[in-house]
Amino acid sequence: MQKTLVITSLLSIGLLAGASAAQANNLVFCSEGSPAGFDIAQYTSGTDNDASEPIYNRLTEFEAGGTAVVPALATRWDISDDGLVYTFHLRPGVKFHSNKAFTPTREFNADDVLFTFNRMLKPDQPFRVAYPTEFPYFNSMGLDKNIKSIDKTDAMTVTFTLNKVDAAFVQNLAMNFAAILSAEYADQLLAVGKTRDINQQPIGTGPFVFQRYQKDSQIRYKGNKEYWDPSQVKLDQLIFSINTDASARIQKLKKNECQVTLNPRPADIASLKSDKSLHVIEQSGYNLGYISYNVEHGPLGNVQVRQALDMSVNKQAIINAVFQGAGQLAQNAMPPTQWGYDDTVKDAAYNPEKAKQMLRAAGVKEGTELTLWAMPVQRPYNPNAKLMAEMLQADWAKVGIKARIVSYEWGEYLKRTKNGEHDIALIGWTGDNGDPDNWLGTLYSCGSIDGNNYSRWCDAQYDALVKAAVATSDREQRISLYKQAQHRLKDQVPITPIAHSTVNQPLRANVEGFKVSPLGRNNFSGVSIAE
Repeated sequence: MQKTLVITSLLSIGLLAGASAAQANNLVFCSEGSPAGFDIAQYTSGTDNDASEPIYNRLTEFEAGGTAVVPALATRWDISDDGLVYTFHLRPGVKFHSNKAFTPTREFNADDVLFTFNRMLKPDQPFRVAYPTEFPYFNSMGLDKNIKSIDKTDAMTVTFTLNKVDAAFVQNLAMNFAAILSAEYADQLLAVGKTRDINQQPIGTGPFVFQRYQKDSQIRYKGNKEYWDPSQVKLDQLIFSINTDASARIQKLKKNECQVTLNPRPADIASLKSDKSLHVIEQSGYNLGYISYNVEHGPLGNVQVRQALDMSVNKQAIINAVFQGAGQLAQNAMPPTQWGYDDTVKDAAYNPEKAKQMLRAAGVKEGTELTLWAMPVQRPYNPNAKLMAEMLQADWAKVGIKARIVSYEWGEYLKRTKNGEHDIALIGWTGDNGDPDNWLGTLYSCGSIDGNNYSRWCDAQYDALVKAAVATSDREQRISLYKQAQHRLKDQVPITPIAHSTVNQPLRANVEGFKVSPLGRNNFSGVSIAE
């Protein structure tokens, strides 16, 4: 029997009209922002990842609600004794989506895997030449340098050969950037000169088929009736209702105008938990909110200046005001829920007077102005960046630094900070794959500059440690190296860690099958609405 949602909720966001709306088995997700596009290999934000998640599969994927890797478009894989060759055996019978301009003539096979990864690996790959773009995840993890070759053994077998051991390789391939694209669709777009449609009219193999996108309004998907795992498709329609205001999202949830939302303000959590029509899933956050110092800008290249700014931040006051009981003070560059975390890494004591002296000794004049960029969106790792920026502005005024607060639309914010336009930026991270390299390599290594290294910090000693750690499969050896790297990073202060937050996920009580991902993704596979 079909499920029924409140008809006014669908009409209110202009999604359906007429009596048919009352009969539809639909779920509305109140998302917080517009994605930059759907060619997910180009993007890194949670907003972009959420928008692409329904459309695609990867060779490997993370289990629902966890970080363990499970088979997806690869049913199994073999690893050579030297750890350099990975052979993936592909799933038969998988169909690509179709749209008005494209109908596939074949099922998923090895050619699609080769196209997906060779486009990222080879600058002269024809589709990449026609549609130039960057691949920040792929490059920041060093896959562009470490993948020696990708070969098709037969139509359903692909071999990746690496230059050196990468202990996180299988986990990396489960991340969104590794979504498998249709080589046949790409060939068609290339032939008609519409390569950019791969970003705006996406084709995948996932549980939902992309229908349309209206920026700042909605994204619509329909359930994929030909999905290779039918048990994961329980909705006829999945609709993203884009609402940048947290209060508006909560009101829509309470009125049943959406059935799942995200990132509630800490002040709203108590009322959400008291509403019997709602359910709030709570779990420890696998995240970090932090301040990033652009070491390429003026005085911030001086480690003493960064140390001074760091010790003049009143972290506890920020956590009390911004997180309101839903945050834990962070001292390290990754969360304590991550294996390899070193609990001997400690903050310098809060000491504005000493900080002021250090700044003067470093030649920084009283009244020096620095830009402080504040995120325009809410994240579990930073539920109110504007307030945090204002508190930092007051903290740094006490030591003679004039912080000028800057903000942009989220996509523009990410683009500009990755380009290094900021002096200091508020940013954060939710882990992607359960491996320490996803923090210590992806966020702070030399190779991640122009990607997710917003500090643009490149330290040879640190880089050698994280490279050595990911190049061995011996976990104890990896932990030892990562602990050394954590101490080096703490000494050099490219960032000031602020908080790890508790994740609170609100949804209607009749939503079934939704699991909170520790990786910060909102996945609607297997989700349904109860009668």
